[in-house]
Parts: sequence; structure tokens; C-alpha cells
Amino acid sequence: MPVQCDIVTQERTVFSEQVDYVSLPGSEGIMGILPNHAPLLTALSFGEVMVRRSGDEQFFAIGGGFAEVQPDHVIILADSAEQADEIDLDRAQEARQKAEDAMQAGVSVDSARYAQIDAALKRAQIRIDVSRRRSSGRRRQRVGVSTLSSEEEGAE
Repeated sequence: MPVQCDIVTQERTVFSEQVDYVSLPGSEGIMGILPNHAPLLTALSFGEVMVRRSGDEQFFAIGGGFAEVQPDHVIILADSAEQADEIDLDRAQEARQKAEDAMQAGVSVDSARYAQIDAALKRAQIRIDVSRRRSSGRRRQRVGVSTLSSEEEGAE
């Protein structure tokens, strides 16, 4: 029994499909969501969302937001979100370099500016990491698929 997963930003719906598993970058760490998960609402940090359906995995870079989990539905309200194949790797590497240069140049006592540069650096690095996952195509076949049932896999 799959779970509906929607990844939405203010601008668009990035992803909307039935999936077997969702991995989220929660504010306290990575969370795995299977069908019939207990309801929860959580803040999301910058990171990678992975969805799995029939052994195929898709990756998304998100820039924070919130997730609402219900037993049959996961809604990710992301500040920004991109599929791996949408990311321009050269542009992401350039953005990372600019953020690193700004950090090395030194940030004044302005903590807001420091937070902006730090967020830009994190966002660029996540985009680079997720973009590299597409090297084997839009969807990556999972190697070594577990033979555990959903219930057993959730207990690990």
C-alpha cells in the first residue's frame, strides 16, 4: 500500500505521486516515512528528499520548509525544491564558490548577513550533492533492495 507524496513550493508542485518510502531532512535528522506512519508535523532543514517506488529512487534538493505526515499522505511544503535533473551543476558550483569566498573575506558583525551567506552555502552544496545523484539517469535503481516487509523495514 503506497503513500501519496506531494512536494510543493510557492511557485509549483515539484512532485506528486504514490510512493513506497520517503526520506526527509528533518530539523533533528533524517526521517524515514512508510505508509501508515503516525501523523506528525515537522520543520525541515536544507537537505535531500528521496522517494522510492518499486525500487526506483528519485532525489530532490530542498531549502527548508515543513512536512505534514498522515498515514496515507506526505505533504512537503518546501521553501525551495528541485529534482536532481533540474539542477544546473555548474551554476550550483559557482554559487557555492561565491558563498565560500564571501565567508573567507569575512563577514562583519552583521549576523543576518552571515546567516544569508551560510544558507546560500548550504543550499549550493545540497544542490551539488543531489545533482550528482542523477549521474546514472533520472531515476536510480536501488542496489541491494531489502527483502524485508514494510513493517520489518520500519522496525530497523
